[in-house]
Order: sequence, then C-alpha cells, then structure tokens
Amino acid sequence: MRGVEFARKLRRGSTDAEQRLWHRLRGARLHGCKFRRQHPIGPWFADFACIERRLVIELDGGQHAERAAYDRRRTEGLRLAGWSVARFWDNEVLNDMDAVLERIVSLLLESPHPGPLPAMRGEGGDGDAPSPTCGRGLE
Repeated sequence: MRGVEFARKLRRGSTDAEQRLWHRLRGARLHGCKFRRQHPIGPWFADFACIERRLVIELDGGQHAERAAYDRRRTEGLRLAGWSVARFWDNEVLNDMDAVLERIVSLLLESPHPGPLPAMRGEGGDGDAPSPTCGRGLE
C-alpha cells in the first residue's frame, strides 16, 4: 500500500481522541498554525504535524504500554530528523482538552523553526507555503 493510501486508511480509522483533537487543530484554528493528520515523515506517519514549526503531536491510547519501546525509537528518529515531538494520552485529550491545547500552543511558540525546513525523504513535500499567520500577533 502506498503512503498516501495508507495515510487515508489511518485517517478513516481515527480514534475518538484523534477526531476531537483534529476538530480543534484543523483549518489553522489553533494559533493560526496549519496541522496535517497522519502526515508521512520518513518511514513514519505522525498523528498530527505542523510543518511550519516542525512539531509532531502523537496520541497514545491503551496500546502504548505494549508499544513503548517502538514509540521511543520513533520519537528519537523524529527528533534526529529535526522535529519536536509531544505525546499526550487519549484520556488527556478526552478529559482536559484545554490543557492539551495550552501545551501545544506553548510548544508552537517555543519552536526554533519560523518556517518549514527542507523536506526529508518521504515527507510528502507537496509545496505548501508556510502559513503566514502561524504565531502572528504574539511576538
């Protein structure tokens, strides 16, 4: 299965927590920053990625305990590729969305990347320009 098809399959199988967070992130609703769902980065698919700020948001459910070693390797690989990674438990999103969104905004503001870096192999790179409003108004 090709990357685009696999990403579509992942989006169709989104968890309740992923759907709720996506509703708050999509359309540059959070701090004017554009996020993508199930965005390919190298060999991985990020739950959510803000390309302008090189920020990946991952949600962990009950299966995380069984995949902890894999998730650590994946997080380290993303960081070595120049991405910041934030992980949240599904129950955090479902029970305290405001705190999750506050943390994401904080990470967006702390980002050392004012715009996109060159795409790494397999990253998608569909030519989207950085969002001109990402972070605007909070300098």
